[in-house]
Amino acid sequence: MITREKKFKLKVSSEISSLVPYPPGKPIEELERELGIKGSIKLASNENPLGPSKKALQAIGREIANLHRYPDGSCFYLKEKLSSRLGVSGDELIFGNGSNEIIELLIRTYLKAGDEAMMGDPSFAVYPLAVQAAGGRAVTVPLTKDFRHDLVKMAKAVTKKTRLVFIANPNNPTGSIVTRGEFRAFMDKMPPEVIVCVDEAYIEFVENAEFPKTLDFVKEGRAVVALRTFSKIYGLAGLRVGYGVADKEIIGYMHRVRQPFNVNSLAQAGAIAALDDDEHLQKTLKNNREGKKYLFAELSALGYPCVPTHANFFLVNVGDGPAVYQSLLKKGVIVRPMASYNMPGYIRVTIGMPEENRRFVAAFARIVKTGRQYRAR
Repeated sequence: MITREKKFKLKVSSEISSLVPYPPGKPIEELERELGIKGSIKLASNENPLGPSKKALQAIGREIANLHRYPDGSCFYLKEKLSSRLGVSGDELIFGNGSNEIIELLIRTYLKAGDEAMMGDPSFAVYPLAVQAAGGRAVTVPLTKDFRHDLVKMAKAVTKKTRLVFIANPNNPTGSIVTRGEFRAFMDKMPPEVIVCVDEAYIEFVENAEFPKTLDFVKEGRAVVALRTFSKIYGLAGLRVGYGVADKEIIGYMHRVRQPFNVNSLAQAGAIAALDDDEHLQKTLKNNREGKKYLFAELSALGYPCVPTHANFFLVNVGDGPAVYQSLLKKGVIVRPMASYNMPGYIRVTIGMPEENRRFVAAFARIVKTGRQYRAR
């Protein structure tokens, strides 16, 4: 490691200096090198185990020859397709480098220093980080005992300083949802100056008839932003493309702070083609449905019932999450420990391909049968 005499002195705001960065995972290749293992499986990041659709890959391949050109800064063709598909106008759509960027744009546009943004706890880790970085105050409301957003308490916690509310639906990391009636009652209590952001990254996996239709609230003229992504069910996580849907006035101000060319050309081509591949989407749903049924049954038989989920991942209380994570890692099975979410007893597991699910169950069974300290509490 190179050491140098520093000839500068940084002045960093307390909001930035006190931030704890989002913990990224290491590349599988590096983990295998460090642990001396091969053939690892990754069930940690809620990715689509089937990968992208063939149609998307073909479209991306055709676009490669144009990489010397800047991408379409307006995402014209993707906007046109989604506008027709969702029944909204083009000026009610905004695209980003993943839906994460839309979260950043919302905060940069509508939150000033000292303002409050509310969210459940635990929920998507990026919300409080982005709010704090902007000088805002993240107000967290604990989930209910069954790991669901407590919309009643969240409504009561709104103050004159509240500008944004984030609701991940389904919630990450719990996989829970809020229902149509719950969301309607919550929205009816919201002051008109509060923007409610509903993060629907996993919406395509939901098969519950009581799931809210967030776009209906946009069409009613409510201060709602629905976030969607191509990173999950569409399998384009590596290209980073997501979008937001909201009233055109809300979107219009966000465009003022959006950087030009923020969605690359390969991402746009892949997303457009992915929307046309319903067969791939249905295969993904079938794999997820069957995988969840298998995993829940197997883990329950081992004495580890899973938290009900509406997404492509689930939580399970294993007693000592970090220890089980490390033990699984040594067997080439990568899951997500939940200690950073203040849930040290839990691990989060992405539903994989059948062979990956079987390998996880086999590894997990060997670990818990030889380590009594891992019993769920």
